[in-house]
Amino acid sequence: MFNFLKKNNKPIFDNKPDDNKSSAIFSKLVNGLKQTRDVFTVGIVGIFSGKKVIDRAMLEELEEKLLLADVGIEVTQQIIEQLKRKLVLAKNIDADIVLQAIKDQLENILTPCSEPLVVPESIKPFVILLVGVNGSGKTTTVGKLTKKLQHAGYKIMLAAGDTYRAAAIEQLKVWGERNDVTVIAQKQGSDSAAVLYDAFQAAKNRNVNILIADTAGRLHTQSNLMEELKKIKRTLQKIDPRAPHEILLVLDATVGQNALNQAKQFQEAVGVSGICLTKLDGTAKGGIIFAIVQSTKIPIRFIGLGENIDDLKPFNAKEFVEALFS
Repeated sequence: MFNFLKKNNKPIFDNKPDDNKSSAIFSKLVNGLKQTRDVFTVGIVGIFSGKKVIDRAMLEELEEKLLLADVGIEVTQQIIEQLKRKLVLAKNIDADIVLQAIKDQLENILTPCSEPLVVPESIKPFVILLVGVNGSGKTTTVGKLTKKLQHAGYKIMLAAGDTYRAAAIEQLKVWGERNDVTVIAQKQGSDSAAVLYDAFQAAKNRNVNILIADTAGRLHTQSNLMEELKKIKRTLQKIDPRAPHEILLVLDATVGQNALNQAKQFQEAVGVSGICLTKLDGTAKGGIIFAIVQSTKIPIRFIGLGENIDDLKPFNAKEFVEALFS
């Protein structure tokens, strides 16, 4: 099993579901998924509510609702086919049975990739490399993750690997000042691989627990920039062959199916080990998480539900599905 972070063999952050459905934490998740739930769940419940007989037209309507939520064709077909088999075997059927069957299928899809990040105590510094396109929320995620780790008692260092934009360097420095964390940076246009190499060495020399490295927001279709990511990875491995120890892909949920394309391209280029899906509070396309998991099998480490520091939440499959149907 995976725990997000261990200290003295006890998890500091984990992805255990909140069993208290009236808690503030669970309510935040429910509210954050409102737009997706309005399209996804409310529409599905409306199809079957009060019905005792399930017909082909209702299944076609269900298929439409799933696709509108960006669940994807593969996942949608899987759900429809499994539901058809269940209905054939059932002597009596009602809305509650159908909805529970759908919930079970969705949870089964997500559960294999509901894996919090592991940070072994034997690796120091542990290098987390954030990758993704511009606007996905990488730098903000760096700030939120830094704060959480600091609260857990860990010494953090940041590396400004996005040397293409001066604003990116300055933004990371602001997060560093806000959290009283050292930021290793050079001027705009510097070799990003060299910046991260220096940061890794500095983190080792200063007995830092975790080095979080930002990188330039590159389009997944820009082969030259993807090659730069590969160079960064090779450069870090000169110090530690296992580095970077986590390649965390930050995806913007609002772009729907394009997020799936990004996941595939980044996985092929640098071998993504985890995903943070951001901006779920601002989209009706949150169903894209099912398509991403089904297609890539990459663990979902975190979901983002807003701009506040506590809006970065370790992902749990059961809790996520429960919130969708609350």
